[in-house]
Amino acid sequence: MDLVTLGRTLGFSFAAGVNLYATVAILGLAARYGWVDLPPQFQAFNNSFIIGTAIVLYLVEFFADKIPYFDSLWDILHTAIRPLGGALIAVTTLGDASPGVEGLVALLGGTVAAGSHLTKTSTRAVANASPEPVSNWALSFGEDVFVVGLGYLALAHPIAALVIAVVLLILIVIFAAVIVRTVKRWFARWRITARDVVT
Repeated sequence: MDLVTLGRTLGFSFAAGVNLYATVAILGLAARYGWVDLPPQFQAFNNSFIIGTAIVLYLVEFFADKIPYFDSLWDILHTAIRPLGGALIAVTTLGDASPGVEGLVALLGGTVAAGSHLTKTSTRAVANASPEPVSNWALSFGEDVFVVGLGYLALAHPIAALVIAVVLLILIVIFAAVIVRTVKRWFARWRITARDVVT
């Protein structure tokens, strides 16, 4: 796998974890109208039913994402769908490869999509804790712009998409490690406090 293919694979998989339907719609429209010169395997997305379904579901998600608490329910429902979609997109953008390579790429795409999905889901849960809806709407519009931007970069400038995806994945890992350490500290303090109360 060359860097261009890796950039497209990671870029689209990361975007799929945030908004699968927008990502599929971008891929389908790009293949249909030849926005950029793409390898033949991208024609798999050039299907009227796939493009139409992706656009309709994107519109549903566009409004679902703007409703506090309902957006979290929507994200929970997509916990399996987005990583699976990221895996399928990764395998499709790979092109011809051995079954072993396809399996590894599917695992990579699914893992990347799961990481961006869980980050989005947890960020939305935090935003829903605030009483005003503005932060929720701002996050939702920001996610839409991000997915379209990353999709464009993955199509036209895959090396840039690769760099952005890798940097974001590193940040996700760092923040996850910080959160885990913080939770462990809280749990340790709680255990000490509970033990003191008992004794």
